[in-house]
Amino acid sequence: MVDAILGGLTGLIAGVSALHWSNLVMIAIGAILIYLGVKKDFEPLLLVPIGFGCILVNIPLAGLMEDEGFLRTIYNMGIQNELFPLLIFVGIGAMTDFRPVLENPYTFLLGAAGQFGIFLTLIISLALGFPYNEAVTIGIIGACDGPTVIYVASKYAKELLGPCSVAAYSYMSLVPLLQPPIMKMLTTRKEREAVMKTHKKTVSDTTALLFPVVITIIGGLIAPMGLPLLATIMLGNFMKESGAVARLTKVSENEIANAVTLFLGLAIGGTMNGEVFVKPQTILILCLGLLAICLDTVFGVLFGKVLYYVTGGKVNPLIGAAGISAFPMSARVVQKEGQKYNKKNYLLMHAMGANAGGQVGSVMAAAVMLSVLKAMGVI
Repeated sequence: MVDAILGGLTGLIAGVSALHWSNLVMIAIGAILIYLGVKKDFEPLLLVPIGFGCILVNIPLAGLMEDEGFLRTIYNMGIQNELFPLLIFVGIGAMTDFRPVLENPYTFLLGAAGQFGIFLTLIISLALGFPYNEAVTIGIIGACDGPTVIYVASKYAKELLGPCSVAAYSYMSLVPLLQPPIMKMLTTRKEREAVMKTHKKTVSDTTALLFPVVITIIGGLIAPMGLPLLATIMLGNFMKESGAVARLTKVSENEIANAVTLFLGLAIGGTMNGEVFVKPQTILILCLGLLAICLDTVFGVLFGKVLYYVTGGKVNPLIGAAGISAFPMSARVVQKEGQKYNKKNYLLMHAMGANAGGQVGSVMAAAVMLSVLKAMGVI
């Protein structure tokens, strides 16, 4: 009887006995992610559930990521089949206004230029020995587009889902800190003070309605492997612009997006088991992801400088920094930096155009890379 009781009591410390040092590291990282979300307001909707999931999966013997475990069930429900990131994209499309980019079509070019860092990081990753599928996933971090990273990782590099997702959302929240030094370093004061006149053009409802349909068809024909990404964001935008399905639009950008974000964060956190996550490769991935975002900003600003000289100073090169997909954070950063050097400067609408172009550009960049790899027989 006594032995049975002692044996039962021993079970109470089994979790502590099975604790690996890497689990403690990841529990601390999970706590840091929660802190950054709650106290620093760094993407709290994602970092809080990711951090909590990270803590849960690193408690030994709980079996949360084993077959039929709580986190495994969520993972299988929306990550294994790529459903969650696609549902998020419908919501993003419903919240995105492409009219600024339609009013200033040249900002599409800034959105394209803001993706060059992705391809350069892809090449660097390949040079460092990463296989094609992992190199593409790492490069996509530079888009500052969490759902795209999650989609690509969950489909082609599941082992990188945790570090790449955390990197994408963490760096996205750090855009206000990462971009201003680069913007200042690459531009002169005269360029930063350049005033852009706002010529408000009227984009017809028909044009706004046709835009997502045309982009879906053309993008799908050029890079069919990325069609799920492009189609879902454009579906959300089409619903918004049509005005005929207001209830679907509202639920897509609110209730569905919020619920899916919760499950998505928990599932990502569930992949961050210490014994798998804590290794040199993770640090390298985080560094490459940071490099990708910085390079995207560099190329965007440099192309902005090209437009500045081509137009005789009518385009402020700072708006090139908004060519990444961190919507609308990077556009707000551009507005703030522009005002810092010239109080008469109102760059927000121009930057929003580049930012919306970056949304499409990041999806197309992923679609092009996946389609090329498919044609090569890599995936």
